[in-house]
Amino acid sequence: MTIRLPHGRAYEPRTEPLALAPHGAPLTSRTVYSAAHVVADPFADVSPASPAAVDWDATLAFRRHLWSHGLGVAEAMDTAQRGMGLDWAGARELILRSATEAKAVGGAIACGVGTDQLPPGDESTLPEVTAAYEEQLALVESTGARAILMASRALAAAARGPEDYLATYGHLLRQASEPVILHWLGPMFDPALDGYWGSPDLDAATETFLEVIAAHPDKVDGVKVSLLDAQREIDLRRRLPKGVRCYTGDDYNYPELIAGDDHGFSHALLGIFDPLGPLAAEAVRTLDTGDAKAFRALLDPTVELSRHLFEPPTRFYKTGVVFLAWLAGHQSHFTMVGGLHSARSLPHLCRAYELADGLGLFPDPLLAETRMKTFLALHGVDQ
Repeated sequence: MTIRLPHGRAYEPRTEPLALAPHGAPLTSRTVYSAAHVVADPFADVSPASPAAVDWDATLAFRRHLWSHGLGVAEAMDTAQRGMGLDWAGARELILRSATEAKAVGGAIACGVGTDQLPPGDESTLPEVTAAYEEQLALVESTGARAILMASRALAAAARGPEDYLATYGHLLRQASEPVILHWLGPMFDPALDGYWGSPDLDAATETFLEVIAAHPDKVDGVKVSLLDAQREIDLRRRLPKGVRCYTGDDYNYPELIAGDDHGFSHALLGIFDPLGPLAAEAVRTLDTGDAKAFRALLDPTVELSRHLFEPPTRFYKTGVVFLAWLAGHQSHFTMVGGLHSARSLPHLCRAYELADGLGLFPDPLLAETRMKTFLALHGVDQ
């Protein structure tokens, strides 16, 4: 059947999915985390400014879906709308519930540690920022999950130079009971993080970042880099101390970065692996056999969809991710915490549907087609 898209354009949906069955065995050649979205409670009487109302059953079911394919879950990150609809109270409950679920199913989990319990827009002091980080780090470590030290808006506002980042992160790493993942999120994902590590010059910022790691290599499991610059990531990972992983967060160039070169490769901690979960896992399993060419053949065609979802303003990529989760049947509605389902245009979401359908990402193409037609009709596009 044909779907009528805006402006009279027609699209013929595919009829068969890729049908990638769950495969619980862990991946071996790369450590791979999928950052996961949260499912809103569509029946909650809330406004965009209200605390997040989460459908916990659907949210945890989606994490079980990712674990069933052998992926790890990166929890309470920006993909879960941390700081864009999900406050610290919601993130805290999400961490506790997901960590418990991970133990029950034997799934790998790493959780975001930030400072978002501090009042937004308030000029917090460096000691207050450090204390906020410590509170969240203690919570994550108490669950047994790996901690991800996220970039902090409050630290970006309070720091006066590289020395404040060196002191803050040095203090936290000395306190950490297990190695953590350091997270460098670029301003395309969060404008409030511009100039992180003490300088808007990325070369200077990189030197500070590497100085933090070099001072505490035994406390750094790896670094997660989200700058959408493949060469910069390659240059950075070649300078990491032995034993410190590079987790790509580059949703534009992930196939080549994960495949690697003669000097090394990146592991992965990616938001795009939320909608790509089964296909991404299948690709990495292929890479586990040593067949990099077949890995690229599976994953390269997904880049067009990823670049579309993450197009500027990049921070609104979550809208497309949740839209595809609804079409795929992982949730019963297209509603987001904070009202973020309104953050992308109808043409943008239509193109996301076409690209995802073309890749065979929908387990039930007919369900996706039916929901897409309903969505279009709601927007005045008659079928």
